[in-house]
Amino acid sequence: MTETPRVGLFATCLVDLYRPTVGFAAAHLLEKAGCRVDVPAAQVCCGQPAYNAGDRDNAAAIARQTIELFETFDYVVAPSGSCAGMLKLHYPDLLADDPAYAARARALAGRTWELIAFLTDILDWDGVDADWPGDVTYHDACSGLRELGVRDQPRRLLARVSGLKVNELGAPDVCCGFGGTFCIKYPEVSGAMVDRKTDDICDTGASTLLAGDLGCLMNIAGRLTRRGEKIEVRHVAEVLAGIADGPAIGQPDN
Repeated sequence: MTETPRVGLFATCLVDLYRPTVGFAAAHLLEKAGCRVDVPAAQVCCGQPAYNAGDRDNAAAIARQTIELFETFDYVVAPSGSCAGMLKLHYPDLLADDPAYAARARALAGRTWELIAFLTDILDWDGVDADWPGDVTYHDACSGLRELGVRDQPRRLLARVSGLKVNELGAPDVCCGFGGTFCIKYPEVSGAMVDRKTDDICDTGASTLLAGDLGCLMNIAGRLTRRGEKIEVRHVAEVLAGIADGPAIGQPDN
């Protein structure tokens, strides 16, 4: 690792379109941990929706563009386990037979990390100085947990937040039902899954739900709102960075 790592922040399309504060929080945490952060303006979706839908040609085209944008950085970091997993695990498979990009995909994969795992596992950073008075619960998003092994890392950093207490879910590792295109293909199954997840959240007595993937958070926030539950929903980076002073996910700006 270089003395001052150059990090390319893969902001993700959901963060860009729906929750820019997550991107600002991610950049703040990375800079606080001693990184130089750049956010390439030409970045787009990681290609996962196309990939999951079987459209490998368009997914590969997106992957090539992403590689070209990010391959000069020491590390690529995303505030999303699903997007980081796409770059780290699926780009090499997707471009395995492309002589111009196969090795470049593998190289990028080796430098790609989910945000919280990067802060803890690579930088060994725990310099959190945020405050959050109250009980929270934490949902382990599927891609981060199962593909990248992100579980203990966010809890390690949350333990440094003054006033915060984590009330664990009964089943923190159970899918919320979003699954990208899964919720479109199987809406009844997806709806039943998020209902079980929201039941679990409410049972903890926590006033705030945290997670590391915005797709999951938007899905759960929507169901909580439709059920009339008064539970805040936020990306973990917002709380760790101490910038969670605006409306929660799913709440109006005014």
